[in-house]
Amino acid sequence: MQRSRRTLTDFVRSKLVCLSLCALVSLPLFRVRTQTPAQNPPQRPAAKPPAQAPGAQPAVVGPQQTKHYPILVIAHGNEPFWSLRLGMKGPERLDRVGYPSIVLEPSDVTSDESGAFWTYHAKDAATGALLSVKLVREPCSDGMSETQYTFKVVVEHAQIGTLNGCGQSAPDKFPEFRKKNQLDPADNADADDKDKDKDKKGVLDPITNFKTPVAVAYLNATGRVVLSRGEIKKIVGPSGLELALSHDGKKLLYTRSNSANGTERSIVLYDADTGQAKDLVSGSVHQAFWSPDDSRIAFLKFDGQQWHVWTMTVADPDKTSQLSPLNLTALQGWVSPSVVLATNAENAYWIGEDGNAQQTAPLKEIYGDQFQIMSSDTIRVNPVNADLLLVSAYYLNAPAGAPVDAMGLASTFFLYEVRSKRRVVLGPPDTFTRAAEWSRDGLQIFFTRGVPGKGLLVTNRIFWDGTGVKKSESGSGLVIGK
Repeated sequence: MQRSRRTLTDFVRSKLVCLSLCALVSLPLFRVRTQTPAQNPPQRPAAKPPAQAPGAQPAVVGPQQTKHYPILVIAHGNEPFWSLRLGMKGPERLDRVGYPSIVLEPSDVTSDESGAFWTYHAKDAATGALLSVKLVREPCSDGMSETQYTFKVVVEHAQIGTLNGCGQSAPDKFPEFRKKNQLDPADNADADDKDKDKDKKGVLDPITNFKTPVAVAYLNATGRVVLSRGEIKKIVGPSGLELALSHDGKKLLYTRSNSANGTERSIVLYDADTGQAKDLVSGSVHQAFWSPDDSRIAFLKFDGQQWHVWTMTVADPDKTSQLSPLNLTALQGWVSPSVVLATNAENAYWIGEDGNAQQTAPLKEIYGDQFQIMSSDTIRVNPVNADLLLVSAYYLNAPAGAPVDAMGLASTFFLYEVRSKRRVVLGPPDTFTRAAEWSRDGLQIFFTRGVPGKGLLVTNRIFWDGTGVKKSESGSGLVIGK
């Protein structure tokens, strides 16, 4: 009996302990549940984002987009006019009005954390100068139209300087996009050839708007002066140097030597309409050039101690006058109707009507440390852009494999921008070249190819961007009328 009571008592005690523990555990759980509705109100369906207008740019959100930078963008600006192509890998080409296209070698791209702007880095393939392009995603106006562009663009070129403008995505203007998306299926037949040519010169567009000269003059293999107008070629002088053809192609100037040592010369004028030649001026004279309107002639004359620029009018060639007192070694031609370009051993001078130098540039600055300065060099001003010079010069040190003359010198030609001091060697590296001359449209360069005394000399043509080299004439010293 006592054992039964003790068992019942133990059972009751265990039940009481169990109920106490359960009450302690259940109390906080209940409280959490009762607080949950107050802390977490019922969820509402998410609002749908507003629909974007057709053609609108997607909003840039979050750092996760910083790796996706814009490509296939065309940027442009005004004053000066320029444009830039930003392709699959970055900046491809920079174009400026009045200058050849600049091929760019893209490198890396950086971005801010918000993905609002990107900075593309590249290198000028011709000069090695560094370039950066900053694209900022904000509305931009070019000030010449009502178009609102997607990007504000700032181009920084180490030589050219800062260019400001706007940009817009334009995939259809990139050949690789059109080819990939078969927008021009008819062009795919010769796509392989186009790609091979593109590999050679990057992303340059072919030059198609040039004008083939119809009036030229040159020296044939025997040194005779030849005038070519259309299909008619005529020998107009038994010998001569320093040819200059009028802009209408009807009158030719050249220098004829009158003595064995060449100190006595005559400047000869040949008239294609009459077929007659006459001496305009004789003595220690040479290097005659036509003014842009063909009304005047400038030439060099020696006074016994120094060479000076003199001028005459075509209407009255007997009246000559000294233009400038500057001591010079070479006349390089007319820059404008009132300015001529001449050089001595140290400087290039832009000489005005008053005889003073309106502008002076050290030749060491033009030639750099790659070329040596010689009086036989020629410097020609581009006919549509006076800032762009074409210089024929000798290397200080002949490049490996380059042809050399009897003196061991190698010659080529290069372009030089006076304002930016940008210099680009354009002559083919495996060729000895001299006497480079501009065409009247400023897009073509004609030059003498071959080493004097080592075979026949020929005239070749090349476009100002370094493309399109081909033979033009059998002869040397070619000049262009029209």
